[in-house]
Amino acid sequence: MSILIKPIITEKATGDSELNNCFSFVVDNKANKIEIKNAVEAAYGVSVEKVRTINVRPDRKTRYTKSGMITGKTKAYKKALVQVTEGETIDLYSNL
Repeated sequence: MSILIKPIITEKATGDSELNNCFSFVVDNKANKIEIKNAVEAAYGVSVEKVRTINVRPDRKTRYTKSGMITGKTKAYKKALVQVTEGETIDLYSNL
């Protein structure tokens, strides 16, 4: 079971990593903070100060079309905000 699924690379997450040394990851729904901390330290070789987790709800959308009303939703996932100690950084672009 892989704990870390993928890093989140958005404008907000990139700004947060540059200013606050805080990186965002999509993680397994059943992973807890201790498992996430150990996985980040093993994968990137940094020491983690703090881990915050968020369960992101699915977005629901309804459209009216010729064939009738169509409803859909995005997938729910768990997001982890990992704060790394001062002076250390994670290079997310090396593995892409």
